[in-house]
Amino acid sequence: MDSPINVFSDWALNGKDEGMAKDHSSSVKNMIEYSTKGLAEFSFIDAGCGNGWTVRNISSNPKCKKAIGVDGSLNMIEKAKKIDPKNQYFCNDLMSWSPPAKADIVHSMEVFYYFEKPDLLIKHVYESWIVSGGRLIMGIDFYKENTPSHTWQEDCCITTMKMFPQKEWIKFFKSAGFKKIDTWFHGKDGNWNGTLIVSGIK
Repeated sequence: MDSPINVFSDWALNGKDEGMAKDHSSSVKNMIEYSTKGLAEFSFIDAGCGNGWTVRNISSNPKCKKAIGVDGSLNMIEKAKKIDPKNQYFCNDLMSWSPPAKADIVHSMEVFYYFEKPDLLIKHVYESWIVSGGRLIMGIDFYKENTPSHTWQEDCCITTMKMFPQKEWIKFFKSAGFKKIDTWFHGKDGNWNGTLIVSGIK
């Protein structure tokens, strides 16, 4: 068993990170379409950006005035910077990092459950990352209602993976102070319950 940071650092070295865009592109597209709808312009932070594929994608949107990525894995951030010298990337612990400027949208795909206390991370994002009226949108595949994901912690040999049901994630958003909370499942397919998406406004 190893920490999420170490596991994903190894992924960056062996090229396994390149499958992330393919595996998560449908859910991320759904999340971005939802979070940017009706906005004339926006700034964007990808929390747990990996090799930067979402930042690269969103930065090509003419309405995006700034996009940055942050990740705890130095190997991932080095790879992101090498591929994409145009946008900003930071290697930091999400629990203690604050962005240079607060953003209109904070987006995160498959990240928050790797933290011991994701409720505290959500509160920190609310307080320090998002402008008033801005949005946090989170997508995860590892959660109680998604039965095929239940073996992932053992399969991936990762020390910290916190499994909660949908209602608990909603509670985390409410406790942090978010309003107008929306939640849905994207990409249901047979036994696969899809990506759990939760979004709220500050």
